[in-house]
Amino acid sequence: MSATEVLVWVLFALLLVPAGFAGWAIGHYTSLGKSSGTATVTETVTTTAAAPTTTAATTTAAQTTTAAAGSGGNAAAGKAVFASNSCASCHTFAAAGASGKVGPDLDTAPAADAKSANMTLAAFLKQSIVDPNAYIAKGYSSGVMPQTFGKSLTATQLADLVAFLGG
Repeated sequence: MSATEVLVWVLFALLLVPAGFAGWAIGHYTSLGKSSGTATVTETVTTTAAAPTTTAATTTAAQTTTAAAGSGGNAAAGKAVFASNSCASCHTFAAAGASGKVGPDLDTAPAADAKSANMTLAAFLKQSIVDPNAYIAKGYSSGVMPQTFGKSLTATQLADLVAFLGG
């Protein structure tokens, strides 16, 4: 290696370190005081026997939202969500006239599994839809249920589906 090549490599190293530090400092400085990217959503649900459900949500940050555990959904609308997302092709659920055998029987399994997971039925159903690998029912494998429902269903559709399944 010639002296010129050595000099080029030394200059490269000497310039790389300060440039890397400057990039880190600028990135660190510009992120100070900003949200970590997690949003908190406060959901207030008011229901009466004769009136429709009213939901108010306040978002404190913009990137990721986490809904409250309570369902407050419309079971009749949830039946349509169940049908339109082909849930019947994998699950048995009498209320939907479904007899699928790929996934757990939704007439009996959710209540028992929620108890095993030490969760309320509504919270368990919601988690099982948005994060299906969080709890795997006995006799079933992870990765079988689509992982996309947490993103493809709106908060209202999710609440309606949970109300339908938990009803």
